[in-house]
Amino acid sequence: MTRQSVSGIYLFRGQTPIAFESTLERDFLIRLEADRSVIEVISQPVTIRYRANGSEHPYTPDYLVHYRQHGVLPRYGRHLPSELVEVKPREKLVRNLKKWKPKFRAATRYCLENGFVFRLMHEGRVRDQAWENMRFLARYRKIAVDTDLADWLLDTARSLGCLPFRRLVDACCFPKWGPHGKAHGIAVAWHLVATGRLECDLFEPLTNDTMVWVADDER
Repeated sequence: MTRQSVSGIYLFRGQTPIAFESTLERDFLIRLEADRSVIEVISQPVTIRYRANGSEHPYTPDYLVHYRQHGVLPRYGRHLPSELVEVKPREKLVRNLKKWKPKFRAATRYCLENGFVFRLMHEGRVRDQAWENMRFLARYRKIAVDTDLADWLLDTARSLGCLPFRRLVDACCFPKWGPHGKAHGIAVAWHLVATGRLECDLFEPLTNDTMVWVADDER
């Protein structure tokens, strides 16, 4: 931690350590977890040289994001180019845009040459519905679950196909887990969503009517 930022390592999807240098960058990584088309995130992937005020300078964008090109949701049915991303607070972007334009132009040229897209991400773009959903699901990611109940929910989802969250829970009987069985079933179902074993559109609000389905690698 420094006076102006918080640095650390974020364990992306519980597996891959990725460095961040601010809470906004950390929240950007949290948001990316909601996008099932993301297959890789690289911190500080490349240093680009550019000229400004008569001299050469280095510029290292924050992240490079790679996507898979297929999936269940409609947005995955089109080509998703890799993105070179700069994450900065809106206020800093506005205040420094004139000074930073040369390096952003250099990054845009680099992306055109490599088939990438250059993106600026501020808090208004980072802390959206997907980010809110991942914050909600974080409480369920590491809870202790009954594996038999988890398998039961997955088997039910496989047999019924894409269905509302409430119907998945209602379709299962929980007497063997005691008087709080249904509440535990709801928690386990959200755990399956949080860990990617059940999928849904995480760019829409999560409710009891959210449509869920079994992830491709769980079928």
